[in-house]
Amino acid sequence: MAIVLESKNLAKTYGNLHAIRSVDLKFKDNIIYGLLGPNGAGKTTLMEMLSGGLFPSDGMIKVQAEVLKKGDTPKGMCYVREKNIHFPRLKVSEVLRVAASFYENWDWAFTKEMLQLFDVNPNKKVSQLSRGVQSLVGNIIGLASRAPITLFDEPVLGLDVIMREQFYSVLLTDYANHPRTIILSTHLLDEISKIAEEIYILNEGSILLNESMEDIRSKAHIVSGKHDALKDFLSNKNVLKVEDYGNMEVASVFDEISETEKRASQKLDISITGMSLQKLFTDLVGGARNQ
Repeated sequence: MAIVLESKNLAKTYGNLHAIRSVDLKFKDNIIYGLLGPNGAGKTTLMEMLSGGLFPSDGMIKVQAEVLKKGDTPKGMCYVREKNIHFPRLKVSEVLRVAASFYENWDWAFTKEMLQLFDVNPNKKVSQLSRGVQSLVGNIIGLASRAPITLFDEPVLGLDVIMREQFYSVLLTDYANHPRTIILSTHLLDEISKIAEEIYILNEGSILLNESMEDIRSKAHIVSGKHDALKDFLSNKNVLKVEDYGNMEVASVFDEISETEKRASQKLDISITGMSLQKLFTDLVGGARNQ
């Protein structure tokens, strides 16, 4: 697959504050990515730089193999910001017309279908919309743009669980019909694990993890057993965290565990189960902060 967006040694500083620290990223064609991190990790700063809205202090960004220069607007990209509506006095229909003027492949039929599906009144002013409906308008813009690279920063902010699931369903269906590179920045980790094909975890401006969801599912484990048995079993594994419960221990492990090792674990009375993305994230970030 072709690389459509990448960065090398990307950094952003504000005085003594290092918001982004020498970050290398590669986003391939027609993949859904999840960009995850705690508050203040630098996710929005990173997306602002990738979309040309903020110039880096150091490093390079390439969009469709072309170096992004200061002041450039990346071609073929749509960035839906967390605070995505800039014209509060305009009607929804007017905001959509403004957005459509920037994208040559804008899909009006899809736009109208989404307004009906999500019951968004196009004659309402943006200032009259709830936070969740404002998110929906931004999401409609992102998908209807048909941009080959589409970035969403917290796209389900303000939406209840039913509306979130509905949006995810629309996103996946539309992605299947119109493949493109989609980057979703979110704090709802277990929800994004059902959608994203590849994950970046960002903490304090640095990348802690970049893996496919397939590899995460095969390598993220909760391993529990008695102390001595667990110590030997995990001696050559990447252990993120160990919790002590009397004579029992529970370890978070991010590593391959072979079928032979799994059979051996049964004889040692060791339990191995899958670890959620939320738990992996928590232990990775917690471990990084404790180093």
